[in-house]
Amino acid sequence: MNEHTLSDQALGAVMMALQKSLMEQSDIVPVLKGFRFRLSEQGLMVMNPPVVKLEESSFGEELED
Repeated sequence: MNEHTLSDQALGAVMMALQKSLMEQSDIVPVLKGFRFRLSEQGLMVMNPPVVKLEESSFGEELED
C-alpha cells in the first residue's frame, strides 16, 4: 500500500477551505470532496485550491475602527 502526505501547498488549501467556509458560514465538505490531487516530490498537491475573496469595503472599515 502506498502512503502519501499532504504537501505544504495542500495543507494551505485545506486551511483556505476552512477559512472560506467560516467566512461564508457554509459547509466545508463539498469543497474538500471537490479537491483534485496530484502526487509530487513534496507530497500531495491540490490542483484546484479554493479562492477566498475579501470585500474591499468591509476590509477598509475594519482598518478604520
